[in-house]
Amino acid sequence: MTPTSRKKLVVAHSVHPDAPQHEVETNRALARWLAQILGLKYGGSFDQKLHDGRDLYLLPTQTLIGAAAARQMGVKGPEDLWGGYVDHDFICTKAISHGLLNKNAYAPPGWSPLFSERVRNVVLDGLSVFSLDDARPAAEHLLYNGPIRLKPVHACAGRGQEVIESLDQFDAILARPDASKLFTEGVVLEQDLSDVITHSVGQSFIGDTVLSYCGDQYLIEDGQGELVYGGSNLLVVPGYYEDLLKLPLPDDVRLAIRQAQVFDSAADEAYPGFYASRRNYDIAQGLDSNGKQRSGVLEQSWRMGGASSAEVAALQSFVNDPRMRAIRVSSVETYIDQPLPADAIEVYRGPAENSDFLLKYVTVKSYDG
Repeated sequence: MTPTSRKKLVVAHSVHPDAPQHEVETNRALARWLAQILGLKYGGSFDQKLHDGRDLYLLPTQTLIGAAAARQMGVKGPEDLWGGYVDHDFICTKAISHGLLNKNAYAPPGWSPLFSERVRNVVLDGLSVFSLDDARPAAEHLLYNGPIRLKPVHACAGRGQEVIESLDQFDAILARPDASKLFTEGVVLEQDLSDVITHSVGQSFIGDTVLSYCGDQYLIEDGQGELVYGGSNLLVVPGYYEDLLKLPLPDDVRLAIRQAQVFDSAADEAYPGFYASRRNYDIAQGLDSNGKQRSGVLEQSWRMGGASSAEVAALQSFVNDPRMRAIRVSSVETYIDQPLPADAIEVYRGPAENSDFLLKYVTVKSYDG
């Protein structure tokens, strides 16, 4: 990747105008922090009038979709942003993880069957659905092998998901007033696992620095009692996946890294217009309905995510000590009002979208203790 120009202005960008305050403020905090690390000026939040014609380094909250959106912000390639770009909306969602029921199933414009062919062995059993007519046959096909999980493709942090154990239960979902809208926007139906560990594997390309990492993430209850993202613990190295794999890692972690690599390469091959400087993948490992151990990539994140603050903290550590071989960093989100732990770096404190309070912070620990 081309090193980031020293003339660039680091700018935060909340893609959705109605984004919750915690997302907007987190976006700004990370842009400000990254500007400091890179020795660049921080330009606040993107403003078309203010920043038109400026050489920007963008931190969008979502993957940029379509050439017009990228062009409007001066983004021409991965060196211009920390995030990603796709030609069509569905490409940056859970939808690409699975194929369609058959050749007659509805596919959105731009759909590539090649992707699901390439990743078939590194994802769980599942199907993507973009039509109410395709929904029941897809569910019937998958339910033969046990419970399935319904996942709206645009939902994040684990919200909106439901476990379905029978066709009667699925029919009840189809009878809801919003069923047509739900399935038209896109739904993933995927085998449900128990005793799940979710691994995070990814790479960040920032300026002339490459970071590669592995780790795990966990869920907590938000203010409404719903299980949502609660944090990530990452092991980060300066360099590529080959450098990460040189460390003594457990077999399950090595498997997760290999699966993420296949998924990542498939995206480049099947969707040639795609590019990203942040490439994060969630890999679930657990037991299927027959008690068999399964492992598969759930989805990608080519945008600012829950672990982004940990990645920035790792970058800061490697800049501070270029001799460092690896580091352990954690991003934490809690809905309980509490003092900041010793040596933690606060990222956000204030109201949340579904709760009165949310605290986000980062901790850093040495690799070897």
